[in-house]
Amino acid sequence: MKVAILAGGMGSRLAEETEVKPKPMVEIGGYPILWHIMRIYSHYGFNHFVIALGYKGEVIKKYMVDYCSLSSNLTVNIGQGSVDVHDGQRPNWTVELVDTGLKTMTGGRIKRLQPYLGNEPFMLTWGDGVADIDIPRLLAFHRSHKKLATLTAVRPPARYGKLTLDGDRISAFEEKPQLGEGWINGAFFVLQPEVFDYIDGDDTQFEQEPLERLARDGQLMAYKHTSFWQCMDTLREKHILESLWQSGRAPWKIWET
Repeated sequence: MKVAILAGGMGSRLAEETEVKPKPMVEIGGYPILWHIMRIYSHYGFNHFVIALGYKGEVIKKYMVDYCSLSSNLTVNIGQGSVDVHDGQRPNWTVELVDTGLKTMTGGRIKRLQPYLGNEPFMLTWGDGVADIDIPRLLAFHRSHKKLATLTAVRPPARYGKLTLDGDRISAFEEKPQLGEGWINGAFFVLQPEVFDYIDGDDTQFEQEPLERLARDGQLMAYKHTSFWQCMDTLREKHILESLWQSGRAPWKIWET
């Protein structure tokens, strides 16, 4: 099963970083968050990626083309014009990089990937969020209900510590828990190819009319993910992820090396 990743947004709330690179190339622990996302899927054996490019897509292209060289020892024979790659990381990835337009909306980007995804079920996520999600369980859930679409529902991390009060006395304190106020769309979708029929074109925002119609038609199901999930929309959230990575306790790092 192929994995589609939307990596074309401008990331305006990360302007300090995204003036020179697309948001999925903002680094956590020295690696683009896009790499982290791909490692999550690859850990479970899903190694065929179709990436929708837009803003500064050439940065992602260059990174993927140079990946083996950048992560390996090299012998460069300048006279012969040859480069030998030694050791280093060589994940068994096939990566299709598809220009989907600078201003195309999320639904339009997905629609433009249709020729590369074919008439088969596929997975989809945004290029700015990580989770310790169990992909096989997600897929099993999707196959069990036989509907067209599954999204991963998450509870967003709280920004501040939660207090439980008994009058003026604090009866319980929980440091930055997952909020109990409701579920939100955490991406990590599984989709049947019929979902393309719900997308009109480039101006379609996937999170609006397509998902709303799928819900009205009874074709949208929620896989409830109750442990770690974090998006990276702001510098503050980037710093949260960076701190977790540097601590050696990054919950989304489910791979071993």
